[in-house]
Amino acid sequence: MNALTPHNLLLAPGATHNDVDPEETAEWRDAFLALVATEGPDRARHILQELVRLARTQRIGWQPDLNTPYVNTVAAQDQPVFPGDLAIEERVASIVRWNALAMVVRANQAYGELGGHIASYASAADLFESGFNHFFRAREGLGEGQHRGDLVFFQPHSAPGVYARAFLEGRLSEQDLQHYRQELTAPGAGAQGLSSYPHPWLMPDFWQFPTGSMGIGPISSIYHARFMRYLTHRNLLDCTNRKVWGVFGDGEMDEPESMSALTLAAREGLDNLVWVVNCNLQRLDGPVRGNGRIIDELERLFAGAGWNVVKLVWGSDWDGLFARDLTGALVRTLEGTVDGQMQTFAAKDGRFNRDNFFGQNPELAALAQGMTDEQIDRLKRGGHDLVKIHAAYAAAARHQGQPTVILAHTKKGYGMGTAGQGKMTTHSQKKLDETDLIEFRNRFNLPLTDEQATSLAFFKPAEDSPEMRYLRSHRQALGGYLPRRETACEALPVPAIDSYAQFALQPQAKEMSTTMAFVRMLGGLLKDATLGPRIVPIVADEARTFGMANLFKQVGIYSSVGQRYAPEDIGSVLSYREALDGQILEEGISEAGAIASWTAAATSYTVHGLAMLPFYIYYSMFGFQRVGDAIWAAADQRARGFLLGATSGRTTLGGEGLQHQDGSSHLVAATIPNCKAYDPAYAGEMAVIVDAGMREMVTEQRDVFYYVTLMNENYAQPDLPPGAAEGVLRGCYVLQRFKAEGAPAGNAREATLLGSGAILTEVVKAAQQLAAEGIAATVVSVTSWSELARDGVACEQRAIALEDTPGTPWLAAQLAATSGPVIAATDYVRAVPETVRAFIPEGRRFVTLGTDGFGRSDTRAALREFFGVDAAAVVRAAKFALGATAAR
Repeated sequence: MNALTPHNLLLAPGATHNDVDPEETAEWRDAFLALVATEGPDRARHILQELVRLARTQRIGWQPDLNTPYVNTVAAQDQPVFPGDLAIEERVASIVRWNALAMVVRANQAYGELGGHIASYASAADLFESGFNHFFRAREGLGEGQHRGDLVFFQPHSAPGVYARAFLEGRLSEQDLQHYRQELTAPGAGAQGLSSYPHPWLMPDFWQFPTGSMGIGPISSIYHARFMRYLTHRNLLDCTNRKVWGVFGDGEMDEPESMSALTLAAREGLDNLVWVVNCNLQRLDGPVRGNGRIIDELERLFAGAGWNVVKLVWGSDWDGLFARDLTGALVRTLEGTVDGQMQTFAAKDGRFNRDNFFGQNPELAALAQGMTDEQIDRLKRGGHDLVKIHAAYAAAARHQGQPTVILAHTKKGYGMGTAGQGKMTTHSQKKLDETDLIEFRNRFNLPLTDEQATSLAFFKPAEDSPEMRYLRSHRQALGGYLPRRETACEALPVPAIDSYAQFALQPQAKEMSTTMAFVRMLGGLLKDATLGPRIVPIVADEARTFGMANLFKQVGIYSSVGQRYAPEDIGSVLSYREALDGQILEEGISEAGAIASWTAAATSYTVHGLAMLPFYIYYSMFGFQRVGDAIWAAADQRARGFLLGATSGRTTLGGEGLQHQDGSSHLVAATIPNCKAYDPAYAGEMAVIVDAGMREMVTEQRDVFYYVTLMNENYAQPDLPPGAAEGVLRGCYVLQRFKAEGAPAGNAREATLLGSGAILTEVVKAAQQLAAEGIAATVVSVTSWSELARDGVACEQRAIALEDTPGTPWLAAQLAATSGPVIAATDYVRAVPETVRAFIPEGRRFVTLGTDGFGRSDTRAALREFFGVDAAAVVRAAKFALGATAAR
């Protein structure tokens, strides 16, 4: 830190200006300074705490300010000795900066439409380099005693810099860099296309965490850090020596997900978590807090939430200025400068800053008197000083008991000079003219000729150069190169389905809801000696609602401190039980937190080399609609696990009304390529789906996840028909045929009825009524509209490509054994069954019924009548379709 001395402390920001007794105030100050000098900081802190306690007891209406002076937290005299070669590290950082800039500018000179960002990495480059050279540990292996690596979340707009470093490391070629944001055309040139932002789905051996949707990375990093504690406390994997590092933007902190779990991180004491907030003071369009100070705001926020805050504000060349500032003028002026003005200073040259910053008063002018304009221009903010950054990182890494946030002051577009440093347009800067390129070359002393600079030649030092040897040796000492995604993981066997789900496969018409059937199956799976410990049950705060209370005693609720109280229901069979080795993750009322927790468990196979199988159950309305972006990010990260949308559909959750009734989750789920979505009506169907999903994800280790909707409605559960399992998984099967009563043999009219989930029981009733009225009916149970649609599209695409065996869509094949018009009814909007219209056999009328519109509060029967999806509505639709067919 640039520590405040006793002299300038007297006039530091926060000093009282209406002091009625300055002499007495001076005595108190002298006494406190003497205490610090003679007894040390521990005693001083104790006295301050005692005074605060006394002030609160006396109710004087005061509490300490959460803001500290606008200087570095780590004092200059407390900085550890820098362990590296500063000159080499600065040269490597400059080379990486150049290659990142060249990659983006070349792409946009060639095509003009690819986009990309220069300025964000320009501001964060040194923050990344310090981590790469000294702190970010890679996975050494999965063996005993081998470090399994730190988790690093990279600021998305800085991806070009990460690619540029990987180029120096030999992991990416010059051809790869030439195909930045050209993922389709790259293979034709023998290159790997580089994705716009960190996307594990697109670069599965490179990126580990998707951060492109801002706000998702911060909350995800918190829950990954907490999941590492969960693994440790449950004795599944020792994660005690590993860290989670996250580099995020100050504008990104405005996202609600960025802030929503700060108190959880502090409450759990996640000292394995370090955030570096790149405070370049600028969002996409302008200042983050032009009329305020974002570093002050974030300091208050994080300190109030219980985090350890490390301010990294000014570089080493400010140390002398602070030391000579005996009156506190510099600190006071910085304290009074809002961010919008600070950005103006960043965008201007040394002469402007001499006149307009240091020229504000004689005291400041005197401080700058011995400096040239160039020296003033090159005064570094803390986030651009490798020595200061290392000191801040080291302080964060050794801090215990709290998560740490480093608030690093930087300049957006640092080094881009008049082309973009600190300018409002900096974020969108993608092209530089020849003068700008030469200026950048000179600013960072790059070994490039004018021609090389203006032609945007990539630069890589010789393999035996000091820079390359240094880079390689430091990464080798830290376990290897990062980012790097690995998938080596031991496969898990899944128990036989009849060991935990026989009751569901052959329920013999017992009444139950599919939710209750699932919970019973989950309880059985948790008892399996091999798979059971790897299952992670997750609920937002509805375990009792979903009938999971019996699991409290069976496996317990995870708590990092155990249970420090006797629960009110301690005498109950279903009493609430928290435990250090508890298995259930009960996340409180936070779907964003629960899905982040699910993602951490669902990607454990790649992040930790340990397969886990999460089951997250929630109100289906609060899934894809509420945290759909987080689910999409989980898909990008190749998550493997189950999402259980309970109380699903628009009519199964009668009295809850519009905000709770889900009619669209299956529509959204169908848009995610690696999500397999199912809407089973019966417990047996669900058992087959869960069994297949487990085998696909943890035994065959495929990068898919399952969304399965569950109902809370009790009805008779039929036995699963023999041979139906294939149809259940592919999307549909013929459930039952009803002969027309009283109709001449072979001369009866016939209709085919498709139904899924909550509405299948209504479809069966409709078939019975049609049969009683002389119309034969075949009921087809649809377990997945999206799987049917995908299968049909695949067949169609093969046919268009003129393949010899394009295949027949599964739905068309199943319907070939039926006749008459096809009526489809679901508890979801009509767009869901409409996705299969193209695969209905030619010449057969297709009518869809669904629950379009807003939900209502009423009984299930009333709701189904209102939306037109009850048995009577299905009968009307079938008669209409039959009449229309006859008329044609």
